[in-house]
Amino acid sequence: MAENNVLQLLGDRPSRKEILAHWEPENEAFWNAFGKKIANQNLYTSTWALTLSFVVWTLWATIAAKLNSVGFHFTDEQIFTLAALPGLVGATGRLLYTYLPGLIGGRNSTFITTALLLLPIIGLGNALQDTATSYDTFVLLVSFIGIAGANFSASMANIGFFFPKAHKGLALGINAGVGNLGVSLIYLTAPLLLGWNLSSFFGPGLITNSGTTIFLQNVCYFWAIPTIITLVLIWLFMDNLPLPKQSPKSILSIFGNKHTWLMCWIYTCGFGSFIGFSAALGLLVTKEFPEVSFSMAAFLGPFIGASVRPLGGWLADKINSGSRVTLLSLFVMLAASLVVLAGIQAHNFAMFFAAFLLLFLTTGFVNGASFRMIPYIFNNPFHSSLVTGFTAAIAAYGAFLIPKIFGWSYANFQSVTPAFYLLIAFTASTILITWWFYDRKGSGMNC
Repeated sequence: MAENNVLQLLGDRPSRKEILAHWEPENEAFWNAFGKKIANQNLYTSTWALTLSFVVWTLWATIAAKLNSVGFHFTDEQIFTLAALPGLVGATGRLLYTYLPGLIGGRNSTFITTALLLLPIIGLGNALQDTATSYDTFVLLVSFIGIAGANFSASMANIGFFFPKAHKGLALGINAGVGNLGVSLIYLTAPLLLGWNLSSFFGPGLITNSGTTIFLQNVCYFWAIPTIITLVLIWLFMDNLPLPKQSPKSILSIFGNKHTWLMCWIYTCGFGSFIGFSAALGLLVTKEFPEVSFSMAAFLGPFIGASVRPLGGWLADKINSGSRVTLLSLFVMLAASLVVLAGIQAHNFAMFFAAFLLLFLTTGFVNGASFRMIPYIFNNPFHSSLVTGFTAAIAAYGAFLIPKIFGWSYANFQSVTPAFYLLIAFTASTILITWWFYDRKGSGMNC
């Protein structure tokens, strides 16, 4: 359709339903007249809903290290396993959630997946008040929290359709980056909620070994309130954008494309590291630096990584090369990982933590820039959306694998060093993949 034809068809005062039925974000006249406002409303609402999902997905990481101090009796391996389970469920759920917007609509999928968050946070809040709660019960409830992590794929698959290609990098960066801030938000608020006596609302606290009272259930129950408010916002400000219906054959075609798997590898190095270290950092500090009071500083790394993610997407748009931003960031990530390991081996917390903050910074740039690469590698918008969701699913296994690798390393070597050797080798391999397939002059790719 010619650029002005859709405006003539819609007239001066089209309804929102009519605008959505003729959605043409690449049409500049349509975008400026109608598209931008609706797209931004969906983006801002989706971004907050995603932020809330990350809060719920990682709230267990703020509780796990406190369990044994209030009367629970779990081994180190059990604690690390519980910390890993939300990542396993969330990553697996993303494989399914990628297809939800196309099946039931973006607003409907966001509303339903957000409503489901109420079940695990209320159930876990109940379980945390009784030190007789079994390990198996926690396995069940903590696994259920993982559904919050699955929301990312549905959210990203949906938002990508609202924006023209020239703005996708920034839009996806905002949705994902601000959404990732939920990790930082829960780390920032958890210490306050743990010490906040709301027993008349959420029940009595538990006494720690040091004689203080903490309220583990507050971290769960409190977030039920913004979840209910978010459901109202979703219903008012989001839309079910008509999406192209594809055959199962068309959907499965992305798995036969090598670039699907290469982008999974690259994004796993970025987001997998971000979410995996977010889930395990508190436990790692407790093991390696027990003399350090870390609770009020735990939010800094996730905050930095999430905050710069939109900047990574913007910078990739600005220089017209997501691969170059990704490659340079990976080199810095490799150097930061080596310094983190050196800080552990020297038992130097300042070196360790400063390098970890730099490591989080680089994950943000990799995440934003690599997601910008996908629409340029996959020209079909539907395939681009599916690959975005699928890579997000695979990368989320980092939230499971990194805590498990740490637990395995401690159990078998009484040291976390072998775990870092594996992670450093993975980063080095990602550098080679990014350069060879996407950034070198003869790669044939401009992404």
